[in-house]
Amino acid sequence: MSAAPTAKAGKSTGCNHPVVDGNGENIVSVVDDFAVDDTLFLMKSLEELQAIYRLPLPELMHRAAEVHKVHRDYSDIQRCALLSIKTGGCPEDCTYCSQSAHYDSPVTRQPLMTVDEVRDKAQAARDAGATRFCMGAAWRSPKDGPEFDSVIEMVKSVRNLGMEACVTLGMLSDSQAERLAEAGLTAYNHNIDTSRRFYPKVITTRTFDDRIRTIQAVSRAGISVCSGGIIGMGETEEDRLMMLAELSALETQPESVPINCLMPSQGTPLQMASAVDSIEFVRLIATARITFPNARIRLSAGRDRMNRELQILCFLAGADSIFFGEKLLTAPNPAADADAALFRAMGLPEPADCATTTCH
Repeated sequence: MSAAPTAKAGKSTGCNHPVVDGNGENIVSVVDDFAVDDTLFLMKSLEELQAIYRLPLPELMHRAAEVHKVHRDYSDIQRCALLSIKTGGCPEDCTYCSQSAHYDSPVTRQPLMTVDEVRDKAQAARDAGATRFCMGAAWRSPKDGPEFDSVIEMVKSVRNLGMEACVTLGMLSDSQAERLAEAGLTAYNHNIDTSRRFYPKVITTRTFDDRIRTIQAVSRAGISVCSGGIIGMGETEEDRLMMLAELSALETQPESVPINCLMPSQGTPLQMASAVDSIEFVRLIATARITFPNARIRLSAGRDRMNRELQILCFLAGADSIFFGEKLLTAPNPAADADAALFRAMGLPEPADCATTTCH
C-alpha cells in the first residue's frame, strides 16, 4: 500500500486521530491533519479512499463534518438552476441518457434556445434565489459558428445578471474554451461519470481520455472545472472510489464535484437499473467532502427519489449545493415547496417559491 501523502504547511486544527481498520490497524494517520487554509494535502490513492469510506458511519460523518466546518460555511448551500438549452438528438451512446439518439426514449428533440429565452429563464431563476445558472446542450462537441456564438452570448447575459454561469456542451477545443473564458464563464461541467475501467461499459462513442482532455482544455483557459459522476449504473464500490481518485489526480482540482444518483430513463439500456443504497450514497458524499475540502459537493440528480431525512444526511456529510426547479435537463426534480420545507426543517433560509415564477 502506498504511503499516505504528507500534509502541506498550513494552520493545523490539532486533530490527529488515526484512521484504523476493523482490527485496529493504523491505515492512514494524517487524514485529520487538515489545514484551515487552502494547502491541504489531497488523497489520491484508492487505498486511502477505501480507508475513509469504510470507517464506521458515525466516525465518517464526524470527520466529514469537521472538514466541512473548517474549510467551508456549512450553512451555505448554493441553489443552482439547470436548463437544457438544446435537447435530444445527441450522437453519443451514454447508456444512462434519454437524450441519446441511439435509444427510443420519450424525449422530444428541441433546437437551441434563443439568447432572449435563456436570459428570461436565468432572470426568473435569479429571482427565485439561484446564484448559479447552468446550461446544457445535447452535443458531442459544439461546432464553431452561429450556435456556438449564441452560447457565448448566453454566457454573457447570465453574467450580466450577476450570476455564476456554467455550461456543459460536450468536448471542447482549446480555442472554444478560451472563447468561453473571455465571455466570463464561471465553470464548465464535464463529468467523468465513473472509473476509467468501468467507463467503456457506459459509453463507447468517446473515451475516458477524451473527457480528461476537455477538462485540461478548460483548466488551461482559466475556467473552473465542475466534474463528478453518476452512481447506480452497475459499478462497484471500488469504481466509485476510483472515480474520486481520478478527479483528485487532476492537475487542477475541481471547484465543484456533482454526485448524481442514476435516474433510470425509459428506452435506455439502464432503464431497469436498481436503486442506489442510501447509506452507500451518504458514504460517497462524505468521502468526497474529505477528499475535496474546498470544493462544492453538489447533491445533483436523484433528489426527487430521496426523502427529506436522506437529503439532510447528505448535507451533514458535506453536500453544499442543490439544483432546484422541476427538471434537471430532462429528469424530474423536487418541487419548490418541498425544497422550501426541507430548508425550513434545517433552520436555513428558504429558497423563493419557484412556483410563482417561470424558472422551470
